[in-house]
Amino acid sequence: MTAATVPARHASLSARVSAELTWRLARHAGRLDWDAAELAAHQRERLRMLLAYAAEYSSFHARRLRGLDLSRFEFGDLARLPVMTKSQMMAGFDDVVTDRRLSRRLAEQHLAASAHTPGLLLDEYVCLASGGSSGMRGVFVQTLGEYTDLVASIVRRGYARALAAGRPPPGGLVLAIVAAASPVHSSGFGAAVATGPPVRLIPVPATLPLAEIVARLNAARPPALLGYASKLAELAREQMAGRLSIAPRSVTSVSEVLTTADRAVIERAFTAPVTDSFVCTEGLVGHSEPGESVMTFASDMCLAEPVDDDNNPVPPGMPSAKVLVTNLHNLTQPLIRYELTDRFTRTPATPEPGWLRASIDGRADEVFQYGSVAVHPHVIRSILASESAVCEYQVRQTGSGIHVACRTSGPFAAAALAARLEHALRQAGLTAPQARIRLAEAIPRDPRTGKVTRFIPRQTLRSQPGDVGR
Repeated sequence: MTAATVPARHASLSARVSAELTWRLARHAGRLDWDAAELAAHQRERLRMLLAYAAEYSSFHARRLRGLDLSRFEFGDLARLPVMTKSQMMAGFDDVVTDRRLSRRLAEQHLAASAHTPGLLLDEYVCLASGGSSGMRGVFVQTLGEYTDLVASIVRRGYARALAAGRPPPGGLVLAIVAAASPVHSSGFGAAVATGPPVRLIPVPATLPLAEIVARLNAARPPALLGYASKLAELAREQMAGRLSIAPRSVTSVSEVLTTADRAVIERAFTAPVTDSFVCTEGLVGHSEPGESVMTFASDMCLAEPVDDDNNPVPPGMPSAKVLVTNLHNLTQPLIRYELTDRFTRTPATPEPGWLRASIDGRADEVFQYGSVAVHPHVIRSILASESAVCEYQVRQTGSGIHVACRTSGPFAAAALAARLEHALRQAGLTAPQARIRLAEAIPRDPRTGKVTRFIPRQTLRSQPGDVGR
């Protein structure tokens, strides 16, 4: 391929994405009005289709589904199926995928060649990589249509609101996205190829220097802003300092836990309530209403089972240890009861029957384990969030406590903060804990995605000096 053909191929891919998304977005927006019966019928049909397709074309799943009457399979029967882990998926990648032309070797070659310019594997498949907070890399493949189904489920609520308000403009729904730079990551790929209409993303890589991010946003004046929670908080402080001057009608946080402190500074700076969202490469998508924390998940796209450590269902109101996801729209790489270590708490009641509603409180692999004592990140996060001078932080577990790197907006009492953290750790069950505070000019971010890992357990320190989240 010559250098001259790269822009042409990119333009062709963007045109294909636009056509696919235009067709799918109208269908997806209509699903938002489904009642419980309509949703259940769709879930049943898609689940049976997924299982039948996986049993026929994926040798990995054929072994697991043998002997089952898939034509009568119901959501309640999922508990009979084994859990699928990322390590199993990656080890058996060639047997998981349903197109015999695909292989892990071929996918990895494509990813290596697509670090800077988006492209399709075999001119048909979107191929993405995800690091995950645990440091275990995942590779995910889906058709372009399956990928645009995912994108439609992400943007359909905003698109429906824009239509109801007499928008979007002829150029489509426009959002600036402060997220991954490389198109091998989901947000980076979307930012590179969604050039509109019906959706135009303005890419602002989170890996850029802050001053350049500010300059790009000032030039673009985006009507909507989407980005990592920590980056949005950083930009909010730039807005209050007068260096950033934009007026987005909506602000959406994605990929990282949105803390109460970050939400407050973002909403104060942009005078708009923040929509919190959950989007993972595996296909699960959820959005809160503006200003709220409980999310409604796209249950027409993925079935999600919040479970405990032994994969038993947890009741509403209790936090799960993880969530098992069955992706209903990706037939290329079937994910059936796939394990995500995100901690979900379902709401006891829902105004939208059938649609999963839950809050998310980080990931199970963020819990610091000291022998028999488990310290949840909230124990530490609540203390750090109360210190107004701390703009950003990263917490590493040590043998007897924690080491906290802090980026601050001015002087503060580090010794007093350390003492408060030690007290909180003692209250959590540690004996003689030690908390060290280090001032940092910047918190390390993954060079590929721009994400920051807030809590790094001791066993992962060697493998992820600044690993990515979802």
